[in-house]
Amino acid sequence: MNGGPSGFNNAPVTRAFIIASALFTVFFGIQGRSSKLGLSYLDIFGKLRLWKLIVSAFAFSSVPELMFGLYLLYYFRVFERQIGSNKYSVFILFSIIVALLFEFLTLTLLKDSAVNLVTTGPYGLIFASFVPFFFDIPVSTWFRVFGVRFSNKSFIYLAGLQLLLSSWKRSILPGLCGILAGSLYRLNVFHIRKTKLPEFVISFFSRISWPTTGSPPSAPARSIVRNIPSNASRQVERNYPSSMPSAIEPSEDSIATLVSMGFDRNPARQALVQARNDVNVATNILLEAQSH
Repeated sequence: MNGGPSGFNNAPVTRAFIIASALFTVFFGIQGRSSKLGLSYLDIFGKLRLWKLIVSAFAFSSVPELMFGLYLLYYFRVFERQIGSNKYSVFILFSIIVALLFEFLTLTLLKDSAVNLVTTGPYGLIFASFVPFFFDIPVSTWFRVFGVRFSNKSFIYLAGLQLLLSSWKRSILPGLCGILAGSLYRLNVFHIRKTKLPEFVISFFSRISWPTTGSPPSAPARSIVRNIPSNASRQVERNYPSSMPSAIEPSEDSIATLVSMGFDRNPARQALVQARNDVNVATNILLEAQSH
């Protein structure tokens, strides 16, 4: 499960964020300052180290956290493809800011003078993304390992759990704050889901992002990159011929769900017709067609 087509096609904001996160982490790691980046009560209400607020949104404190964090950020690029780069930028800003506010509130209530009480890294964004991942990405396959039942989403949850527990209490707090931020975004607090940034901001991200080797030019932010071969529509029809004289027209919500997973709209619609609007069955049809 990789979150759709490989690479950063139609995900320039995700690409820019991952590059910034990696560079910040490596920069402070080389200087031996990674362990000093965490937030504490004194950093905010005592010495007022505002630079830590900026750095804490990007730099991880260790290599394992960086690996799991970048993997999850890379996977969650599917949401940028679903809602577009502009609204995804709003989601990033909202998640980071609201998660930081929850962290401030917690530190204020605790008034713990311990150094680096909260670990650094984009935990707010990552764990806010688990909210739409839970509600909007359907389970397409189930399998068993040593008698334990897993789904195709299990590995993403396991990676998130590893990141959440990576620094124990220091990482659990920002992770929970991120989940709260994602929940507020889903509830459309202050109509945040309708908010958009000026287009030049998205254009800026597209320009500063490094190009993906071998990738075709990106389509507009609202379009979804093709995930399966051009003959996939014919393959779907060949593998699953319609047995009904009048096909059931699939709902737009079901089509949007498959498109959000990276599939092209036309094959997704045809698969839903064959699957009688069952998203899980349609997903299996598309994956099987892709493998041919």
